[in-house]
Amino acid sequence: MEKIVLGLSGGVDSALCARLLARQGWDVRGLYLDTGGSAGLADARRASAELGVPLEVADIRRELYQQVVQPFVEGYLQGVTPIPCVLCNPAVKFRFLLEYADSIGASRAATGHYAQIRQVPGGYAGLFASPAPNDQSYMLYRLSQAQLSRLSFPLGELTDKDDTRALARQYGLSAAQKPDSMEICFIPDGDYARFICGQVGQKTPPPGDFVDEQGHVLGRHKGIHCYTVGQRRGLGIPAASRLFVREIDPVQNRVILSDQWPQASTVFVHSLCRTAPDFGDSPFEAEVKIRHSRRRDRARVSYLTGDRAKIEFAQPVRAPSPGQSAVFYRGDQVVGGGYLEKLPGESLQ
Repeated sequence: MEKIVLGLSGGVDSALCARLLARQGWDVRGLYLDTGGSAGLADARRASAELGVPLEVADIRRELYQQVVQPFVEGYLQGVTPIPCVLCNPAVKFRFLLEYADSIGASRAATGHYAQIRQVPGGYAGLFASPAPNDQSYMLYRLSQAQLSRLSFPLGELTDKDDTRALARQYGLSAAQKPDSMEICFIPDGDYARFICGQVGQKTPPPGDFVDEQGHVLGRHKGIHCYTVGQRRGLGIPAASRLFVREIDPVQNRVILSDQWPQASTVFVHSLCRTAPDFGDSPFEAEVKIRHSRRRDRARVSYLTGDRAKIEFAQPVRAPSPGQSAVFYRGDQVVGGGYLEKLPGESLQ
């Protein structure tokens, strides 16, 4: 049988993948990516024993820190909002899976992501959205062709997480009832601000002024690392109407508030990734996601020099947050994407 490496976490998604791949005739070899949490490793070992899948452990802590944690922390200190999974997938997670596959002579690697990979007429591996509400293609757009061409996502055609759990129960998997893990792997309690403080110590941004769009001081903020564009909860500012974070100014240590959702009709991205290499030579119409949600907005996308792109939306979009990703779709195919930027002197509407 041909070998395939499976990212095995011990959760229901990866456990079901192992069963489905085995039924397809693959010799499944598990790899647990160790970020330092003992509970996750124990779950993976239990799943490995139950499934009869050999398990190896890869210590990814150093690479995770360099490629994901440091950029995440530095982004917040600069007033932007990176998404760790977008950073991690190409540089850490799938790199380790495919390197391990090479070391044991496996042709492919697999994970429990909700996305699809198909060969397209251009002769490359196309990345497509899953029909499931928790589609994860947004998080995968930076995978290279060398990576996509060797990956399998066995859950990509399932339409709902309930289907996953039903199949897992059908196959007698104990992970069928295990709760979903929603937190960032290196911030298990979800407290970003406290994590950042622990990373930078005395370099933690100090408190500063909340100001309105005219520069009038409204109160004091706890540090720019505690806020993101579009945030409206946890501001602690009394006002006649709801207030939103419109902009974060790290130079003057200010958080600008507005009583209107920040909106933009035109945005730019940097570090452009051409997930589908046959798009982008000419401007094209697309649907664009500016955050990990089900919403897509119609736009015209133009690739620029310097690995940048200009996105002109048919209707203004709410709260595009610098540092997050804008991902371009044609139908359900992921065409490309990049990191949302904010140009000096440019203001949101």
